[in-house]
Amino acid sequence: MRVTIKKEDYERMLEYALSKRPEEACGLIAGEDSEDGVRKIRKVYLLTNIDHTNEHFSIDPKEQLASIKDMRANGLKPLGNWHSHPESPSRPSEEDKRLANDSKASYLILSLMEEDKPVLNAFHVEGEQGSRTVRKEELEII
Repeated sequence: MRVTIKKEDYERMLEYALSKRPEEACGLIAGEDSEDGVRKIRKVYLLTNIDHTNEHFSIDPKEQLASIKDMRANGLKPLGNWHSHPESPSRPSEEDKRLANDSKASYLILSLMEEDKPVLNAFHVEGEQGSRTVRKEELEII
């Protein structure tokens, strides 16, 4: 699948993730799946990591619910989530794979390992616990 995100949304994510270091930053992504097979991110939600750690994240449930209500009010579809890896590459950790329970979701990971070279990738995770398959999605910043 091809995923697109607006440059302004990418920059907001990056700025937010940098401001939250050394903790992981997190949020949700919303938009639409177009008929040509492109997943278009129309809105990025910057949410609180209630775990306050650099190793994993848990989204604040109240903020998550408010985001879902906002998506519905604006005719957007939940597409997945995003989080940062302050000290590791842009690829799903074992915990990320274990917690990826929605086979329809896109999971965006923003690596801040090299501050002057942030890396954003999108992934699709499917399969049963213990045998999850991870596939990198084509991501375009427009």
